[in-house]
Amino acid sequence: MIQIKGNIQAGDLKDKLNRFWDISGSKISLIEKNYDPTKGSPVFTVGGGYTTRGWTEWTQGFQYGSAILQYDATGDKASLENGRKNTVSAMAPHISHTGVHDHGFNNVSTYGNLLRLMHEGKIPYDEWEKQFYILALKISGAVQAGRWTVIKEGGFIHSFNGPHSLFVDTVRSVRALILSHDLGHFLQAEGDQRISLLERAVQHLTATARYSVFYDEGRDTYDAWGRTAHECIFNVKDGNYRCPNSQQGYTGFSTWTRGLAWAMCGFAEELEWFDRLPENADIPGGKQEIMNLMLKAAKVTCDFYIQNTPADGIPYWDTGAPQLHKLGDYLNKPADPFNEYEPVDSSAAAIAAQGLLRLGKFLQQKGDQGGTHYWQAGLTVLDTLFDRPYLSTDPRHEGLILHAVYHHPNGWDHIPAGSRIPNGESCMWGDYHAREVALYLQRIINNETYHSFFNIQ
Repeated sequence: MIQIKGNIQAGDLKDKLNRFWDISGSKISLIEKNYDPTKGSPVFTVGGGYTTRGWTEWTQGFQYGSAILQYDATGDKASLENGRKNTVSAMAPHISHTGVHDHGFNNVSTYGNLLRLMHEGKIPYDEWEKQFYILALKISGAVQAGRWTVIKEGGFIHSFNGPHSLFVDTVRSVRALILSHDLGHFLQAEGDQRISLLERAVQHLTATARYSVFYDEGRDTYDAWGRTAHECIFNVKDGNYRCPNSQQGYTGFSTWTRGLAWAMCGFAEELEWFDRLPENADIPGGKQEIMNLMLKAAKVTCDFYIQNTPADGIPYWDTGAPQLHKLGDYLNKPADPFNEYEPVDSSAAAIAAQGLLRLGKFLQQKGDQGGTHYWQAGLTVLDTLFDRPYLSTDPRHEGLILHAVYHHPNGWDHIPAGSRIPNGESCMWGDYHAREVALYLQRIINNETYHSFFNIQ
């Protein structure tokens, strides 16, 4: 389990953050200079150079969103121009993309960040530019909500696998529905039926909390406190849940750690949005019911991460990976990205750290001293992640955070010469989320505006 550093303070990471942003800027420039966008979105590095990997186009928003975050953190105007220009020229197809569950990744990371910066006064106010971002976010949330499967207890946004498939990842795409709703929008369907985006957001969060997250309540033999299933399968004819499954993890009965991290981060940040609503807000089931459900899901997933991650806070790609036992007492020592048996996934650490910090901060603000446990765990993860061997210091390598994996079961990840497992490479979502959590922490250290996806009006 993570050996949580109880004495580390946020300010202790300030030097690491300064170095992080210096390196981050050079990586963004390198990709802009070298990458050929006609090949599709950059996904992960091979031999240090970003390349594409067709599955869905879910990473382009992370590329341009990274430039926007770089400007936010450093004031570098070239990064702002990069993110702004490419959002306008390349991101429109993602707004109307009906075939994916990734709107909260692509569009909130670009249009959402730009609208947030304008609202915070970090870019000049322009009414037409503002309305352009608002329209993009309104449509994105409605299009995402249209990808809908009805089940007995409500419904969910189904994955690109089809209407039977609930992905745990999609908890973070609920942000697209929340922003669209916040901006006064709704989904208009057959017969001019007005469908509430808030209602669909609540139903998806509820389905994810109930089915994708386990609570040691005897659902199956592998029902452990806080573990997650990457995919949940439903019978679309009668709306019944059938079984857990996994696309990128080892099995449906083990925990793919990046899926776990998505749940940690998604529930924690969306808790913050619901918390700001008035107590009598018109929320299906009531505000307290959905908040209690999300808080429980956030806590148990963070607990599972802490308990099932090596001492330094960097997880292996799946907690049930079949050769982990060959690493000996691997949970009580630092992760080894260069071992011969199972890869680590630094991208999961970048995502999970934000979930730990946000949950910790949320609980602390509620007077719950247990929040310090999660907050310190998040700082512990970042203290490792923002240093060697994870921070990429090679000026020729285009990646920012090393030792990420994409799809280990499919064998997509690059295995360098002399190694038996993937290592030494980066991915676009890992780099983006490292920047996002770095910005989050930097703003807290500098006593700046609290960073939230919904600070747009």
